[in-house]
Amino acid sequence: MPIIIPKELPAYRNLTKENIFVMDSHRAWTQDIRPIDIAIVNLMPTKVETETQLLRLLGNSPLQVNVTLINTGTYKSKNTPLAHMQRFYKRFDEVKDRHFDGMIVTGAPVETLPFEKVAYWRELEDIMAFADSNVTSTIYICWGAQAALKYYYGIEKHALDRKLFGIYPARCCDDSELLLKGADDVIYIPMSRHTDVDVNAVMNDKRLKVLAYGDECRIAIAKSLDNKKFFFFGHGEYDRETLKNEYLRDLDKGLDIQPPVNYFVDGDINRVNMTWRGTANLIYYNWLNYYVYQVTPYSFEETEQTD
Repeated sequence: MPIIIPKELPAYRNLTKENIFVMDSHRAWTQDIRPIDIAIVNLMPTKVETETQLLRLLGNSPLQVNVTLINTGTYKSKNTPLAHMQRFYKRFDEVKDRHFDGMIVTGAPVETLPFEKVAYWRELEDIMAFADSNVTSTIYICWGAQAALKYYYGIEKHALDRKLFGIYPARCCDDSELLLKGADDVIYIPMSRHTDVDVNAVMNDKRLKVLAYGDECRIAIAKSLDNKKFFFFGHGEYDRETLKNEYLRDLDKGLDIQPPVNYFVDGDINRVNMTWRGTANLIYYNWLNYYVYQVTPYSFEETEQTD
């Protein structure tokens, strides 16, 4: 089944070329199907690229998925045309009275700042409070995961000596975990971050469970025991050349950056070893199926009547 997005969204054309099943809103309304409503809070500066990456993963399931793109009202994007934002995005205050079956909160290039110094931190706190009461299950990615651990559990982040940059192996910690059902014992995940969370604090918090862990990347995936929050510390959504483009960008800026590890084939910058695509598709499929579709009510009014 398809993801439902506006036909004019750049991702629609790109994903159609890749044979990803997408459907425009008009066609979806003619079908007597209750789609899964997913909100994407896109905090990345490369919004069009991030939209496409996440929509590609959400489209790889038998479910009809209706997507709402959300941006913050307290910070205006500097890298995405205003016309794109006005046409395809809603501010959080425009959707705060709605319910969503699932939500994805992306990362953001603000990880070296204290949380309270981020321009939209207060609004993000409101979004996370909203997710707790109005969303069945939420994925928090990279800095978004760090922010959620800080907000919900008071767990702090700290700077790394060197940027964690490349493709890192992580071992699945629980064979019975449905998010990783069908995954290999060791999975590979793109990482691109300067900070990490307090690993001991996560492991010792009885409300949390570590799902995948690596010797170098440490916690790769974790969740809350009620399955309402999933914390992805890497970027499974990344395209083949996303890390390459980040590497070249930083070189052009004159930054002290090492090539991403386990990524280029024999050090050849024009050959990328893509080892994470299957795992990423599997994880998002499992999340949609087991933690959204299987547990979300047909109508949220049903849950309100039984509370």
